[in-house]
Amino acid sequence: MLLKYFLIFLLMPISTFAADIPVADFARHAQYTEMKISPDGQYLGAIAIVQGERELSLIRLSDHSGKNLHASVGREVDDFEWVNDRRVIYTVGLRLGGLVRPVATGELFGVNADGGGNEALFGFQAGSATITATNIRHAEPERASAALLDYRGSDENYVLISVTPWSNDAHPGDGDFPSVHRMDVRSGTHSRVITAPLRNAEFVLDHDGVARFAYATNADYKGQVYYRRDADSKWELIEQGGEKDGSLRVPITFSRDGKIVYFYCGIEGKGSAVCSWDVATRKFNALSPADNNDVSGIVLSADRKDIVALRYEPGRPKLAVLDKQSDGVKLLTNLMQKFPGQDVILGTSTRDGSKTIVSVQSDTNPGEFYLFDSASNKLEFMAAREPWIKPEQMATMEPFEFKARDGLELHGYLTRPTGKEQTKNLPLVVLPHGGPFLIRDHWAFDPEVQLLASRGYAVLQVNFRGSGGYGHSFYKAGQREWGGKMQDDVTDATRWAIAQGVADANRICIYGASYGGYAALMGAEKEPDLYRCAIGYAGVYNLKLEAARSDTARSQSGVSYMKSMIGDNETDLLQRSPISNIGALKAAVMLVHGSEDQRVPIANAEQLRDVMDKRHIAYEWLQKRGEGHGFYDEKNIAEFYEKMLAFLDKHIGAGAKTAAH
Repeated sequence: MLLKYFLIFLLMPISTFAADIPVADFARHAQYTEMKISPDGQYLGAIAIVQGERELSLIRLSDHSGKNLHASVGREVDDFEWVNDRRVIYTVGLRLGGLVRPVATGELFGVNADGGGNEALFGFQAGSATITATNIRHAEPERASAALLDYRGSDENYVLISVTPWSNDAHPGDGDFPSVHRMDVRSGTHSRVITAPLRNAEFVLDHDGVARFAYATNADYKGQVYYRRDADSKWELIEQGGEKDGSLRVPITFSRDGKIVYFYCGIEGKGSAVCSWDVATRKFNALSPADNNDVSGIVLSADRKDIVALRYEPGRPKLAVLDKQSDGVKLLTNLMQKFPGQDVILGTSTRDGSKTIVSVQSDTNPGEFYLFDSASNKLEFMAAREPWIKPEQMATMEPFEFKARDGLELHGYLTRPTGKEQTKNLPLVVLPHGGPFLIRDHWAFDPEVQLLASRGYAVLQVNFRGSGGYGHSFYKAGQREWGGKMQDDVTDATRWAIAQGVADANRICIYGASYGGYAALMGAEKEPDLYRCAIGYAGVYNLKLEAARSDTARSQSGVSYMKSMIGDNETDLLQRSPISNIGALKAAVMLVHGSEDQRVPIANAEQLRDVMDKRHIAYEWLQKRGEGHGFYDEKNIAEFYEKMLAFLDKHIGAGAKTAAH
């Protein structure tokens, strides 16, 4: 096992009962989030969380020696890729509030497998480090963002990157258009290969490294896809579509022989799919499962030149196999037999496909990394994402489905405390997800769900209309339904749990973050006799304020999105806001917010607090300075969880009065 060779390894005591698990264990960040093997299989890279910050760990497998690499002050390692046997390119990011992953700065850095040669290769810091080799030119600082493209050529010292100059909004021009560049992985020097025909474009390369597609969606959510027949051809527009009708088809990758291109596409009356596009005939053919579920991901062959299966999630994750004879599908089938009831995901492989990183996870397992050796057909345990969590102590999530009051089929998850799977009339916490559009709850480990279940609460999650995963029509059904049908879906799910005998109708609370915070307060106001308490965490309580002051409203695309999804009639926005409906409230309220929240400014919570003060309505308040859209500091998260559990206990737990309110 490799854990002892990383520079930080914490051992936690094993608890006998779920209720004995410390609250702090559910507040901790995962210790490892990503793991990738070098092309020759000699080294391993991982993102490790060290003292609350993401670092890059590089391990030599022969003797398990390693290095931990810190990003520059104020930044964290965001992601990394092995670009050859001994060189890694990594990106850095800035931490913004409660986001688990930092927001990338657009810079590229390079480091050798032994920790040497750490250089800023691209961005405004490029060229700051000294390069001693006289025959290698220095990279120069530039005001642009870059991303590594999915292609490795025969020359291991060069990669292809996309470069997007920072836009000059006052005088936009062709210089703002992204372009493909060939970059030296040692020095960062690079030269332009081709420029996209539209702004904000992303590229798809063929297996020879030629940029064949460029696509983007503009501020009005109108998408375009351009295509080139070969490196000497000009761009031609082949696809146009928009968010409103879900018609835009987006290229993913080429088939092994280059005769087929795979696209994400929409099928009328069904979910988002994967389609094959014949390069010669330019005709599409749908490859997706014959149901209304969106394709959530693809499974590639070890050499990344074929799509061998599609992932989707009606309840638990499932696979739609495209090539039963492929090595990738055979490996997955083999591994799924070794880990029954868990979700198995293939990670990076060595150049020859002999070794593969495998991650295994489930509703009770935060995730484990293994190294599979095809020659010996053996798995070697590498690391656990959260080694202090014991899956056998966690509660299972059960998918369910039912029909909303208007007949729309809805899906969700019910989690009952361990040992109480058959118990009736449990205290229930309804947990609407944030987003809300194209976001969904998954069958996966959720620390908040497990925290609540460990304290005796059943937890109900529903993918209300507007959520992702169930097709474009389902997503569109949530448009401008904040406080309307989206809220009714949450209510209907709650009443379903009561009708099933799961929930005690007199012991139900509703809790959510971001949009979920909005849904918690609106639910308590629209259904004053249904919920005993409501907890809003970084919630939206004034839609008019949110539309004007959220960081989403700082771009034209963000404004267009808000108008499309929420509406732009100020009177209507206020009517559908919790601050305007507080008079109907009977439930106890807890409000939690970060002072530096840019996505949902704290003025939302402050205005709701002021309205409650004027009406002499009691509430509990928790505000943390330095925190953004959700808390990131583990101590702050733990404090919030402790206060939330005490609040729930008072109103629906052991300390609550059982009389109906």
